[in-house]
Amino acid sequence: MGTTMRKKTQVSFVIRDEEERKHKNGVSSLQLDPVQGRLYSAGRDGIIRVWNTATGVQDRYIQSMEHHTDWVNDIVLCCGGKNLISASSDTTVKVWNAPKGFCMSTLRTHKDYVRTLAYAKDKEQVASAGLDRAIFLWDVNTLTALTASNNTVTTSSLVGNKESIYSLAMNPPGTVLVSGSTEKVLRVWDPRNCSRLMKLKGHCDNVKALVVSRDGTQCVSGSSDGTIKLWSVSQQRCVSTIRVHSEAVWALIATDTFSHVISGGRDRLVIITELRNPENFMIVCEETSPILKLCFTADQQGIWVSTSDSDVRCWKLPPLSTLTSETYDQNSYNTNNVYQRMPLHNIPGGPAIRHFTVLNDKRHVITKDSANNIALFDVLKACKLEDLGQVDYEEEVKKRFKMVYVPNWFNVDLKTGMLTIHLGQDETDCLSAWVSAKEAGLTIENDQKVNFGALLLQALLEHWNHRNRVNEAGQRVVGNNYFSVPLHTPLIFSEVGGRTLYRLQVGDAGGETEGNLLGETVPSWVEDVAIELAAPKLNKLPFYLLPHSSCQSKQDRQKKQDRLVANDFIQCRKIAEHVVEKIVGGGDVNGASAGSGKGSANEDSGNDGSPEEKVELLCCDQVLDPNMDLRTVRHFIWKSNVEFTLHYRILKQ
Repeated sequence: MGTTMRKKTQVSFVIRDEEERKHKNGVSSLQLDPVQGRLYSAGRDGIIRVWNTATGVQDRYIQSMEHHTDWVNDIVLCCGGKNLISASSDTTVKVWNAPKGFCMSTLRTHKDYVRTLAYAKDKEQVASAGLDRAIFLWDVNTLTALTASNNTVTTSSLVGNKESIYSLAMNPPGTVLVSGSTEKVLRVWDPRNCSRLMKLKGHCDNVKALVVSRDGTQCVSGSSDGTIKLWSVSQQRCVSTIRVHSEAVWALIATDTFSHVISGGRDRLVIITELRNPENFMIVCEETSPILKLCFTADQQGIWVSTSDSDVRCWKLPPLSTLTSETYDQNSYNTNNVYQRMPLHNIPGGPAIRHFTVLNDKRHVITKDSANNIALFDVLKACKLEDLGQVDYEEEVKKRFKMVYVPNWFNVDLKTGMLTIHLGQDETDCLSAWVSAKEAGLTIENDQKVNFGALLLQALLEHWNHRNRVNEAGQRVVGNNYFSVPLHTPLIFSEVGGRTLYRLQVGDAGGETEGNLLGETVPSWVEDVAIELAAPKLNKLPFYLLPHSSCQSKQDRQKKQDRLVANDFIQCRKIAEHVVEKIVGGGDVNGASAGSGKGSANEDSGNDGSPEEKVELLCCDQVLDPNMDLRTVRHFIWKSNVEFTLHYRILKQ
């Protein structure tokens, strides 16, 4: 199996539509292919999308590129549009066939979030950096020659950064590389020999955006301190500080001649500034939310702008040739004086899920998105059940409350703006939720108990062509016989709290390559449950059973406490049966004793002589519903993990 030395493996999946045509959680990066007229956008939903930029096109969506499992923070289009390189918070850098949209290889060299990329176009060289403080240099032609089996890369690295790196820039010939970080300085390197050239100090917060001139002698930086600085690299000094934004500057691009810089950030304004005369600036447009990235249109007469609310818009730039100091309004910082009010093109984003509540049945989740839409999801079947619309969130949660306690067997994660479900980190967590088949909406004889985690793992791995997938009669056994999950569901195996080991769609698990990779990745306990269909262990709950004080004699009070152990989902009527049979010694009652945990409650409990008519159970002086199970009593009534005690009171004999 090869999993013995590895950290614990966590199983996760995403509940989503088959085709997610809109970005959901902010767009971090943009790249334009001017020849094909295609715009590539990197999403915080983990998806890279491709758009048609031609004028007059109604539906701009072309395709999605999916393989990352966390935010895609930066992308670079290289080799004349043949390949795309992406950097992600899942700690990987990926190499894509850009026109076809598939992932060719995954580079796992970084140890933490990869935040930024830089590209030396003339040299086909890419640099990557992030929170692990290392900068790696990649030869793109080597990367595009990688295959799934031949995936080892030797790469140059630049070390010496003291803090997390958020921005990188290289000039096209690849003679200068600049990095910006939370260290508040710019570090300048020569990527040809990986030597450190200098450190430029002046910013007083994180350096979030960088551009280097073609000849490598000048650099422009944008910072969370709200300023833009022009640096002379050759003179190792700051030439000017540009204060056109009122808040953090997160995005920069410069014209080819390095005469003007266009900037955007937290204040939602896109501003063009003449670098030699920084008092000459103009607000190009005002966006509806903070600006994350800018990129030129093919003719460089407009810019594409991406924002944290997932919209991507194209705006017309003022013609630079006609701009002189007279045409700039010296008071143009007033947002009434904006060059463009309406974008040329608009690619709208979609709402991201922002809030969730896991209902008490530990199966359904109610969510609220950034457009205040409420929805109901079924974790067990990995699907959305219902869009409830813009209704009262708290009211919907309250309406669906049931006084039932089921252990936590999964966690919810909203970092991509979609519902990512992480199953419990090990066997005891993931397989702790036993419920009656009736509660799970499954028709099974005798209403036996089912395990949520086991049913879901069986459904998620239903298509895995595993050699052991046969029953005693030698027939092929698939899934759990009750339900399947959508084939497009992304299934993710990762180290607990760490890097992704493998991501695939549920429906693709039948392939030979996928089957082999699953064999190397899936933990043995998951295989036992999903493939061998081994029954998960039952949770036992110890408790004391005593006569209630109202019917205790002195002799009863001196008795040794009766300590029992039962399965935690046993219903109170089973304990009442135990009292009738073993303590009171009366009546012929069907069903198992409390200690055995076998069978289920006797549905026909209304007939004369049923245990509920002879005995009532109490906890904390509250009479218990015979249908309530032990773990629900302990959670809602006992409310403590210590010395769980039940009392019985004999009603008639």
